[in-house]
Amino acid sequence: MDVTVGVGAVAGVSADEVLAAVGAALPAGARVAALATLDTRAAEPGLAAAAAARGWPLTAHPAARLAAVPVPTPSARVAAAVGTPSVAEAAALLGGDRLVVPKTAHGRVTVAVSASPDLDHHGDLDLAPGLTDLAVNVRAGTPPSWLREVLRRALDDVAAYPDLRPARAAAAAAHGRDPAEVLPTAGAAEAFVLLARALRPRRAVAVHPSFTEPEAALRAAGHPVERLLLEPPAYRLDPTAVPADADLVVLGNPTNPTSVLHPADDVAALARPGRVLLVDEAFADTVPGEPESLAARTDLPGLVVVRSLTKTWGLAGLRVGYALGPRDLVAAMAEAQPHWPLSTPAIAALAACTTPAARAAAAAAARELAGHRAALLAALPPGLAVAEPRSSFVLLRVPDGERVRAALRGRGWAVRRGDTFPGLSPDHLRVAVRDPGTSRAFAADLAAILDDAEQSPVPTTTTSQQAAVPEEHR
Repeated sequence: MDVTVGVGAVAGVSADEVLAAVGAALPAGARVAALATLDTRAAEPGLAAAAAARGWPLTAHPAARLAAVPVPTPSARVAAAVGTPSVAEAAALLGGDRLVVPKTAHGRVTVAVSASPDLDHHGDLDLAPGLTDLAVNVRAGTPPSWLREVLRRALDDVAAYPDLRPARAAAAAAHGRDPAEVLPTAGAAEAFVLLARALRPRRAVAVHPSFTEPEAALRAAGHPVERLLLEPPAYRLDPTAVPADADLVVLGNPTNPTSVLHPADDVAALARPGRVLLVDEAFADTVPGEPESLAARTDLPGLVVVRSLTKTWGLAGLRVGYALGPRDLVAAMAEAQPHWPLSTPAIAALAACTTPAARAAAAAAARELAGHRAALLAALPPGLAVAEPRSSFVLLRVPDGERVRAALRGRGWAVRRGDTFPGLSPDHLRVAVRDPGTSRAFAADLAAILDDAEQSPVPTTTTSQQAAVPEEHR
């Protein structure tokens, strides 16, 4: 379990005192992702030395930001002293989803611990031999035969060092961009890492629930990240909810795992001078016509759009994608990239999949997908689907989700667990859209599992059993 430890301390505290307090508060098996504190305390030699001794990032937050975080135990005395009613709990919650250890005083140090979802969990980890794959969003039956032939021909050229220029030119032409505004990458994941290396954000905000790799990349680069959780069940973006002083904003469109497609105008409203707006469009080509894509927009300051060939073309193992953005930012990302980042087959695939013919084929696949998604929704038991799905997956909320997911595995189905996405719970399941026959079979098994749960008797506690339980534990 990754945790953020919020720390409040008096002036002159020692590193040993801080380390002892953190060690006493950590749950078993916890891994410290960061220490977090008030900005005026981050310069304390003892705090800095404690963080350095363990290799923990030390995150500093201004009092106003901490004061805006609801906490279970605010203190008027602390507010009068430092300008925020909470340091330890508020700082912890800015780095995690929930408190697992409330604020606890250890001598001159107060600590609180928050837990974060496992940002490194992805759908492939929910698979197992023999299970039907509804956990991974790669289109079934891919790559198509013509693309396989492109990859086979590219093997004839692997003795030479790869040349990115054809792929860059092809992607630029597809979106009406200058080649200098395009950076081919080893999948969308590399683009997130490169941006995290190229930037030094003061206030990074990730809009969730969403794909976790951008936040993971920022945290790995030492950048603190705040989370803006969209309201269920619609999970719609409200541009006014994003802090005005955020200089990096990250979101997906369509959003994984909610399958929500945000209006382009709402996303574009987040762009402004002095801010980088990172939009993950890995699933944009799963929507017919890509109506809300910003990939061709060059008028929006700081806009970086990341695209992927993984989903529609079935190239997860090839690792190929690209970023679109202002040439100075693209150049900064390129400087953080190693030489020859894409293989010759990956470059050939990127050039082939961005031609007009390939984009027309992707649009046809997106139209077919819309029909398949409608068939899945029609087959599901009523009331389970969350939001309005527009991509190649559907988010469900089911009662007792962990039990349901295990029962589905027992019947041969792998679905993506939802609790590793910030803002979701174990009752959320992400289900990939497949052909109608597969979807109907899945829906029938899901309905049977839910029916079995309703018919099972609920254990009750008898009067004699209650009497055996001490009153203070009831």
